[in-house]
Amino acid sequence: MAFDGTWKIDRNENYDKFMEKMGVNVVKRKLASHDGLKLIVKQEGNKFTVKESSNFRNIEIVFEIGVPFNYELADGTELSGTWTMEGNKLVGDFKRVDNGNAIHTVRELVGSELVQTFVYEGVEAKRIFKKE
Repeated sequence: MAFDGTWKIDRNENYDKFMEKMGVNVVKRKLASHDGLKLIVKQEGNKFTVKESSNFRNIEIVFEIGVPFNYELADGTELSGTWTMEGNKLVGDFKRVDNGNAIHTVRELVGSELVQTFVYEGVEAKRIFKKE
């Protein structure tokens, strides 16, 4: 499928401001901006397996389109929500478990790049990945 493959972080846009809005402290924000994140994505029908590896952690996330699940960010923030497909976009609508605030995420292919856009409390950030 279109998202399948190994994706390495190339650059961030407004990521520090996004993390600050999320309540991530300055030290963790600086480290996260240079986390070396790599995603290995495999899609089988409506089931996705995403292996995340970075300087902080290595985890495997398995989810199905339209099925709610829980996820923990690298800083420990717990989320609950659902991924859906809207055209060629993978759209995630999540809520923080601690305060109920919404996080909207979109993963889409733009040219040869995987662009992940996050919106939290009006602050938008992007993480752009290149295929290895």
